[in-house]
Amino acid sequence: MSVTGRYREAWEGFWREAPEEPGAVFWDAEPALAAARHLALFAPHLSDPGLPLVDLGCGNGTQTRFLADRFPRVLGADLSAAALDRARRADPAGRAAYRQLDAAEKSATRALHGEIGDANVHVRGVLHQCEAGDRQPLVDGLATLVGERGRAFLVEPSRAAGALLKGLAAGPAGPPPKLAPVLRHGIAPGEVDDAAVPEFLTAAGLTVTAGGTLPLTTTEHGPDGVRIVLPSAWYVAGRTA
Repeated sequence: MSVTGRYREAWEGFWREAPEEPGAVFWDAEPALAAARHLALFAPHLSDPGLPLVDLGCGNGTQTRFLADRFPRVLGADLSAAALDRARRADPAGRAAYRQLDAAEKSATRALHGEIGDANVHVRGVLHQCEAGDRQPLVDGLATLVGERGRAFLVEPSRAAGALLKGLAAGPAGPPPKLAPVLRHGIAPGEVDDAAVPEFLTAAGLTVTAGGTLPLTTTEHGPDGVRIVLPSAWYVAGRTA
């Protein structure tokens, strides 16, 4: 199966209209507060750091470019062509490569794995934005990319994060400015049960070898002027322990 058409169209519409300046998108935190923290947790569990690294759901490539300076070959993959156009414009030196990919489409992930072989995969906040029926197929695709030697790092907002975002959206002043366009395009934060992510990984044939909690930093600030940080959980998984 592939992702639903509504989901695809929502992301295309969002990225066509989103501002291009750094930090203008709700989740587009500077890498020091995102990918750098992830890498510190992920790197000790890599069985082969020389494998290609796929930044799955790369969006405009902010985290991808950071990762490209730390791995020999990095591929930013996203469902949205508009997001990838932004990623390429922001990376004129071509530090990373970029590819449109529907990771829930079995033939697409098989083809990419056939091209690049086993890969390490970085996924930040993708599952909770998927339609419920797309989540297991997407994780199955992730497992295809990991293959036998790769490792996956996922960080997903916890269920408490969904409640926090809904509270912000329902405030007397309405959603914060950077959250409003996300909601307007129908990209409402999904509610993924905290126990569901490791279950998806296990069902895909992967073994969770490490995990914990992590603040997922956004670029937006609440009414009190404090930057919004979402509670989240992280997981490392691979085919073997």
